[in-house]
Amino acid sequence: MVFEEKEYMLGEKKILLRNAKPEEAQLLVDYLKTVCGETRFLLCDPDEVKYTAESEVEFINAKNASEDSMLMLAFVDGEYAGNCSFQPIGSRRRARHRVDIGIALYHKYTGFGLGRLMLEQLLFTIKELGYEQAELTVVGGNDRAYHLYESLGFKECGRIPKANKYQDGTYADDIHMVKKLQ
Repeated sequence: MVFEEKEYMLGEKKILLRNAKPEEAQLLVDYLKTVCGETRFLLCDPDEVKYTAESEVEFINAKNASEDSMLMLAFVDGEYAGNCSFQPIGSRRRARHRVDIGIALYHKYTGFGLGRLMLEQLLFTIKELGYEQAELTVVGGNDRAYHLYESLGFKECGRIPKANKYQDGTYADDIHMVKKLQ
């Protein structure tokens, strides 16, 4: 699904939200490797990111052609800042009303409302498509993200203790959150 390009101002920062373009595939691979190294709150370490520009082009094209999922990119003053996406939980009738959300930003672009803006736009699109429930997972200890999701109406609905094991031997829970849209 293509996200219609939109511009916003957050304070003095010019924000552009739009869908990804195939020629940005390497940018997205490099971004993922970087953000995975900036935080313990994503799914993997940078050396585990095995995507190639070619596989990312396929991913971008599939997202843009999809009728039920989307990848939205954010640019701040012309620089790539991060992305968010959604996809259906499943295709079976019992799960078609649910959608899974993901978001990640370069660390330098957190803390000034960009994530909130992106999620608000994403949730609007999801609701317009008729989904009834948005779901996400936040890693325990990521208090800023947890409070953002809470402020957008997400409720904690369960935890998986020690779902994430780090190289230093420590653990973090996965916290599942849900937002009713209808």
